[in-house]
Amino acid sequence: MVIIGAGAAGMMCAIEAGRRGRRVLVIDHAKAPGEKIRISGGGRCNFTNIHAGPKNFLSQNPHFCKSALARYTPRDFLDLVERHGIAWHEKTLGQLFCDHSAKDIIAMLLKEMREAGVELRLSTEVTAIDRAAGGGFRIGTSNGPCDAAALVIATGGKSIPKMGATGFAYRIAEQFGLRLVETRPALVPLTLDPQALGLHEGMPGVSVEAVAGHGKAEFREAMLFTHRGLSGPAILQISSYWREGDDITLHLQPDLDVVAVLAAARATNGRQAVQTVLAEHMPRKLAQLIVRQTGIDGPVAAVPGYRFAALAEHMRRWKIRPAGSEGYRTAEVTLGGVDTDELDSRTMAVKSVPGLHFIGEAVDVTGWLGGYNFQWAWASGHAAGQAA
Repeated sequence: MVIIGAGAAGMMCAIEAGRRGRRVLVIDHAKAPGEKIRISGGGRCNFTNIHAGPKNFLSQNPHFCKSALARYTPRDFLDLVERHGIAWHEKTLGQLFCDHSAKDIIAMLLKEMREAGVELRLSTEVTAIDRAAGGGFRIGTSNGPCDAAALVIATGGKSIPKMGATGFAYRIAEQFGLRLVETRPALVPLTLDPQALGLHEGMPGVSVEAVAGHGKAEFREAMLFTHRGLSGPAILQISSYWREGDDITLHLQPDLDVVAVLAAARATNGRQAVQTVLAEHMPRKLAQLIVRQTGIDGPVAAVPGYRFAALAEHMRRWKIRPAGSEGYRTAEVTLGGVDTDELDSRTMAVKSVPGLHFIGEAVDVTGWLGGYNFQWAWASGHAAGQAA
């Protein structure tokens, strides 16, 4: 069998297939395997999330991912990490990281591939894929053609093109007549129009705890003001749900009881300005922005209580309409992809093309920020590797 793509999903698939005694060739156009693994998690690889489950993924068919995720869990991958003696730690919200380097994960996968007898061919371009006359596939490459009874496409999506990402998987899907769910950047910073940026003058670099919401989706994490708009984990998370023309709602400083803080200040030192009191509980520039937007300032003793409530409501339901996103250049993943209706959820095989499989980011299954997309890569690769 041939696997195109030496990323997380492709290498996991190769390991599982090799363990089954399959003769496996992995092809990648890059000079090194696992480049997205290498840069992930600030170089320490957020390799899974202990809470990963179907609820953490977006897809037109939310049930599709259940089978693969149930058969290869975060505990299964963690067992592999521990067998290789890789030190790890848990950060917030169940995110697991390497203590030392993401390269430890790549080295682990490469060792597993070698032990499973997998051949890895790098710096190799795939030039054509055709059905072979007697069944299977003929793959044309820059290093000559090869034949395979089974073919797995594990080339990912369009995100981070500087790492070599392309729409290759989607082109192959279309070649074989498969439906695609519209692709778009996900887990990506959002941009604001010039007028909105002007209203946030002086804010770039300011970070604040926030609950970012769109529809029924809400994420509570840090938010960062940038020179082009908004970023930070809370914004990256909600970007997967946001669509052009929509507002997002921000609840700033969700643990801060603004009315109580201002009322207490009025009782102890009524001459303090509203802005001064707020700045004791949040970044000074944010306090200035809130006062500027609401027009509520002056000595706290002179501000009626209902105005405190209005200011608190502004912070609780601050609506912003992004102009767009930073695009695939900085998107961590690609939303959409090969329509899951085309695939068998147990094997990731194309129902209409025997022997052809799609796994990982190429499929219309997209995880939240925080190790979920790696877990989908491991699980979908494992499913295909056991079947192809």
